[in-house]
Amino acid sequence: MQVRYSYVRRLCSVLGSPSAKRGTTKTQSSSSSLAKLFVDDDSTLSSLKLKRPSDSGDSSNGVFKHISSIFYADKSAKKPDSEEIDGEKKFENMSNLSWLSSVSQSNVLLQWKEQSRKKKQKCVFDFTQESRFQKLVEVCARILGPEATIELFGKVGREPDVKGYNTLVEMCIDKARGTDDKDIAIQELGKVFNLFKSMREQGLELQEQTYRPLLLYLIDMCMVEEFQFFCVVIEDENPSSVARLGYYEMLMWLKDNNEEKIQGICDNIAENKGEDTSDIQENYLLALCESERMEEILKLLEIIDIKNLSSAESVAKVFQALGRLLLEPVAEKFLLDFKTSDHEADNITDFIASYAVSIPDLSVKDVIKKFKDLHQRLEVSPSSSSYEKLILHSCALLKVHVALDIVDEMCEAGLTLSTKVLHSILQICDDTSEYNLVHRIFSTIHRYNLESNDETFRSMIDLFLKMKDIEGAYKMLDDLGKLNLKPSPGMYNAILEECFREKNISDGVRVLEHMQCADVKPDSQTFSYLISNSETEEDIVKYYEELKQSGIVATKQIFMALVNAYAACGQLEKAKKVILDPLIPPKSLNQIKGFLVSVLASHGKLSEALVIYEEIKQSGHKLEAKEVTSLIEHTHSEGELDRLLLLLKELDDTDYWNDACCRIILYCIWNKHLSSAVELCNLLKDKFQSDEQVMEFLFDKVFSLIEESEESSHLHTCSELLSEIKDKLGLLPSHKRHDSLLCACANATDLHDSE
Repeated sequence: MQVRYSYVRRLCSVLGSPSAKRGTTKTQSSSSSLAKLFVDDDSTLSSLKLKRPSDSGDSSNGVFKHISSIFYADKSAKKPDSEEIDGEKKFENMSNLSWLSSVSQSNVLLQWKEQSRKKKQKCVFDFTQESRFQKLVEVCARILGPEATIELFGKVGREPDVKGYNTLVEMCIDKARGTDDKDIAIQELGKVFNLFKSMREQGLELQEQTYRPLLLYLIDMCMVEEFQFFCVVIEDENPSSVARLGYYEMLMWLKDNNEEKIQGICDNIAENKGEDTSDIQENYLLALCESERMEEILKLLEIIDIKNLSSAESVAKVFQALGRLLLEPVAEKFLLDFKTSDHEADNITDFIASYAVSIPDLSVKDVIKKFKDLHQRLEVSPSSSSYEKLILHSCALLKVHVALDIVDEMCEAGLTLSTKVLHSILQICDDTSEYNLVHRIFSTIHRYNLESNDETFRSMIDLFLKMKDIEGAYKMLDDLGKLNLKPSPGMYNAILEECFREKNISDGVRVLEHMQCADVKPDSQTFSYLISNSETEEDIVKYYEELKQSGIVATKQIFMALVNAYAACGQLEKAKKVILDPLIPPKSLNQIKGFLVSVLASHGKLSEALVIYEEIKQSGHKLEAKEVTSLIEHTHSEGELDRLLLLLKELDDTDYWNDACCRIILYCIWNKHLSSAVELCNLLKDKFQSDEQVMEFLFDKVFSLIEESEESSHLHTCSELLSEIKDKLGLLPSHKRHDSLLCACANATDLHDSE
């Protein structure tokens, strides 16, 4: 059995198991017992779990206690980076949160103590509160780590719900996927286990949406032992998950190319076909249907009656597999079985569509022919959903004309098109640059009175504007009345944005006049565009006053527009005073300050930008990645390297980090900090998958800019850096890149560098 990683031993010791610290013998013993307990052949789902799960909770308690002792050795989980999290201090830093603003810190501390003596209770939020809370959980997890986040929220009686735990699990798995460090990956698996344990303590059921990312990761990495370990954990926590775990088990054996296990499952199903095991059989079948295992699929289809599958979606997946495997006689036989058993006609036509669009290497024209032939043979009529499968298939192949022909056909048959599919067609028109089809689409909407919304018409306006056809956009807005619809401010804003992007002020004014004639009131976004593109201070003041008089609530975009507009007019002092406006929403103040930092830096006021940056840090907030990058980009004076390196540490986003790192390397070249430049190149090397990629990136972002400058001293430092990273890091440029640097040196008449 080929396994990329074998992490069970690390799983036993990573979080402080005493056996791991006392010596090799103990560790091997622990690992051996773990493997025996969870990885024995007899413990696989295929051989043990074809029976209905027990509802007993005792086994669940026992398994969790046993696994907890292995993972944690009766110790609480460590905090990220082995730092102790001071819950009270973290709470103080979060005291401006809306749901805590009315509670004094002393009262909260009392509530924490009271909470520890009470049973956990679920908090019910409305939709807006829940969304805000999920975001808060995500932000805290990025800063503190998932385990410390659970602990912190538990102390204030606001434990995450299932969605919150899903977010935390996904973050752990994303981190595990994004690293080549085995120790980091195993630590993330340990965190996931701890999250499952915490869910159990809260009384939350461990469902597929939570454990799916974990199992798919283990399958992708072919971590068989770890997969079986967690299957035991999941089954004991949620016994009803046994059948669904069969799906993931089959995926694992398929990924691992374990013929013995695959055939064993199929044989086991054949031997137990008389037993009530339809759920797990279905899941094994569905997993096989995602593979090319024709023989095994046909074998199970002889045993399993697909008419008894749990849902139409499951049956559709079977027909998709039959299409991929070109098994038309089998597909037609099953379709006839459904027809003779008086199955719902809408489902049958969906199965036909699922089969037809899955046939490989078939032109759209032939797919449609196959679709129609099977409907005719079975004497069923296509439904809206089956037509939509054809439309989406055509869009996937960029055949938007064909998609629109199918829309006409289905509408003529009295069927309706969903807004979602209509938007897919508009997106493909954009992707294929067939903007002119917007005329046909609007005509179809008008002719068949198709359901549409603001997003639909904004998308169509975008297509008109990409053709530079503003008149067409206006005509469409005028014709909305024929559909008993009224234009929205957002539709006009799309035109307004394009006019200002093209610096076409006169057309921008015309948009306002057209809005007035259509009795459409401007919204906050409208004023944001007007303020941001004002050419004089008088216009800025005028539009802001109109906004306040209209009663529209000023959003953060308005204040960012004010900052941008004043700076563009050369009024940087007034731009700085925008953050003093009493109308600024408190929750948006630091974002607006961050934007001001970026604007000041780009206008050469770096020292003033840094003062505001320090204020933001003192308040416990961080700059957006693009604002940090702006500070780095506009730092040129000597003696700022330490500050630049600290700014680099604040970037989590990989793309922004890579770009900022290259900007600091440039700074090092300009200021002759060669050793620091080499260290930064080494950091880049650690982040890329190959040395060749590192050099390509460095030449694109660093060396090419030095070449363009043709500054002799810079070229000299650049050539020294190239020599250093060759000797110390083993990084070599391609011949093409090397020759371009030589040419730059020659152009600078620096023969020494050329040599």
